[in-house]
Amino acid sequence: MAGGPAGKADELIARFLPLHPKRIDLSLGRIQRLLADLGHPELRLPPVIHVAGTNGKGSTVAFMRAVLEAAGRSVHVYTSPHLVRFHERIRLGHPGGGRLVADDVLADAFARCEAVNAGQGISVFEITTAAALLLFAEHPADVLLLEVGLGGRYDATNVVPAPVATVVTPVSMDHPEFLGSTVAAIAGEKAGILKRGVPAILAEQGDEARAVLEREAARVGAPALFGGQDFSAQEERSRLVYQDERGLMDLPLPRLAGRHQHGNAATAIAALRTAFPDLPAAAYEAGIARADWPARLQPLKRGRLPALLPDGAELWLDGGHNAEGGRILAEALAEMEERHARPLALVCGMLATKDPKAFLKPFAGLAQELIAVPISGEGAAHDPETILGAAAGAGIPAARCPGVGAALRFLAARHWPVPPRVLVAGSLHLAGEVLALNGTPPE
Repeated sequence: MAGGPAGKADELIARFLPLHPKRIDLSLGRIQRLLADLGHPELRLPPVIHVAGTNGKGSTVAFMRAVLEAAGRSVHVYTSPHLVRFHERIRLGHPGGGRLVADDVLADAFARCEAVNAGQGISVFEITTAAALLLFAEHPADVLLLEVGLGGRYDATNVVPAPVATVVTPVSMDHPEFLGSTVAAIAGEKAGILKRGVPAILAEQGDEARAVLEREAARVGAPALFGGQDFSAQEERSRLVYQDERGLMDLPLPRLAGRHQHGNAATAIAALRTAFPDLPAAAYEAGIARADWPARLQPLKRGRLPALLPDGAELWLDGGHNAEGGRILAEALAEMEERHARPLALVCGMLATKDPKAFLKPFAGLAQELIAVPISGEGAAHDPETILGAAAGAGIPAARCPGVGAALRFLAARHWPVPPRVLVAGSLHLAGEVLALNGTPPE
C-alpha cells in the first residue's frame, strides 16, 4: 500500500519481514504460540463480532461501527489491508468515537511482541495481529469488530474462541492461489470462522457458496441467519427498508454509494440485532446514514487530484479488483448514469495476481474509455500493456499514462461536451496511492 510518514511502528514492521520467508502462509500454530507467551490476550477481549467474506467486509464493519458508536458504545476495530499507513488497521475505541492507534502506542505493542517472539518464525500479519489483540485486551471497549485478513479457517484472527457473532459477507473468486480454485472451496475456508453455538449471519450468497455455508453451519452447530431469507433490505421511496423476524425498520439510505451497500447494511443490521438486541432504533437511523469507508466508491471532492479535471467533472475511487468487484462497480456506475448521464472514463491499475479481463468485462458498453497506469512502488503489478489488452477485449478504447495524475491531466486536455465521470479502480494498492497523492488519507 502507499506509504505515509514513517514512524517507530513502521521501522519495527520492517524488522518483522525476515522472521518468516513467505509473505502469506496460512496457519494458526505460530500465532497461538506467541499469544500464549503474551499471556493469552485473545481471551481478554471485549465481545467480538468476527467478519469474513470476499467483498463487503470493510463496509459491513463500517456500518456496524457507526451504529454502535451512535448508540454510545466504544468500539475497537481491526481491518486489513491498509490504504496509506499501517495504523489504519487498528482503531481503538473511545467514548464519542474510536481513533486510529497512535504511533507510539503501536510501536510499544510491536516491541513487546518482538521481544516475546524472540526471533522465532512468524509472518508479519501474525505478529501484527498479535499486537493488535494485545492492545484490544489492554484498552477497555464495549465491542471488537474483527475482520479476517485472508480466508478464515487458518487466518491469524481465527484465534478468538467464542465471538458473540460471526459474519460472512458475499463470497466469490479471489486469492485462488491460497484459498482454492472454486467458489465452494473458498466458501469452505470462510466458513472456518463459524463456531458451535455462535450465531452466524450469512449475507445473501450465490447457490454454490450458500450450499457450503449452510452445510458447515449445520455441521458445527452454528445457528444461521441467511440474507434474502431471514433478513433483507431494499430501497423504497428513497429510504432503506430492513426486514427480519422482529419486524421492519425504516432507515435512511446509506451515504456509501451503490446498491450493493444495501446488502452490506442489511448484514450489519442483522448481526447487531442478533448480538446486541437492546440497541435503540435511533442508533440505526444515525449510523446507517453516517457510515463511511474509504476507497469504496468514494467521491473525491477535495484535495489535489479533483483540481486536475475539468470544472464540473466527478472523480470516484474504488479498490475493487476481482470479477465480482467489477460487476458490482459497473452496476453502481450504470445506476449513476441513469440518474445523471455523463461520459465514464476508467483509470485502472491492477496487481499481477488479478484478472483484468474478468474485472473489465462488466464495463463493456458503459465505459467510454480507459487509461491504464502502473502502481507506484509495486513490482507485482500488471504492466499497463496487459490492461490495455484486456480493455481491447472488452471493446473499451484505451491508452496508457505513467501515473494517475498524468491520466487525469490527459483526460482534462480535451473538450468534453458534458464534464466526465472518472473512476479510478482496480487495486487497493492503487487506491492508497491515490489517497496519498490527493492528501486525503483515511482518518
